[in-house]
Amino acid sequence: MKAFSLAGNSALVTGSSKGIGLAVALGLHEAGAAVVFHGTTARPASLPKDGAYVTRNLLEADAPATLIADALAARPALDLLVCNAGSFFDVPFLEMTPALWEKTMNLNVRAGYFLVQAFARELAARRRRGAVVIVSSTNGFQSEEDSTAYDTSKGALVMMTRTLAQALAPHGIRVNGLAPGLIRTPLTATWLEVQHDKRAHYCKKILLGRIGEPDDCAGAAVFLLSPAAAYITGQVITVDGGLTVGQIGRM
Repeated sequence: MKAFSLAGNSALVTGSSKGIGLAVALGLHEAGAAVVFHGTTARPASLPKDGAYVTRNLLEADAPATLIADALAARPALDLLVCNAGSFFDVPFLEMTPALWEKTMNLNVRAGYFLVQAFARELAARRRRGAVVIVSSTNGFQSEEDSTAYDTSKGALVMMTRTLAQALAPHGIRVNGLAPGLIRTPLTATWLEVQHDKRAHYCKKILLGRIGEPDDCAGAAVFLLSPAAAYITGQVITVDGGLTVGQIGRM
């Protein structure tokens, strides 16, 4: 169906050297988009040969604007953006430090906010339409133990999706979000291997009976960026296998 095609579009996906970001970027590539992959290390060998790759540390103050400039240099027709880069730096609440709090907010919230701003400024200057997907988490509306800063940052991204959708609608730029649940990524893999009891509990709580894989997030991102979602903005799609639907789960 052509409505789901991204042929003729160009996309930047932040944090796309691994995990959810990589799966989403590969999904956009498969759907026909010219993709700019992003990471903080050397180019992964697994990326498609025709995919551009840029490195930038989004904790640096000027990184969002510079990254958009890098992406435009690689793909001048850039019109799609996925703000995926983020991480987890939490310790128990009574041990949280201002430095860890600020690192969380700078990477998970500030960088995304100013990435969208730099992207939207470029599109507005060219009078071009576009679309954005902001990757938050089910932690944005359900709290988790020893995750106070991370949860707060992801809650901010849920509201950021809505308020930026309103701010950018007059410019023809749609903004939507993804809220993944428990997904097997490099960030969660070690925890999943060690916490056998908790993993079994989650598999019972998740209606579809399994931990999510990064590829489970790719289709939703493609949809939200495609013409099929042309009348959708300010929405957050939960991709969690039904984790947040039931209160108790299977006994």
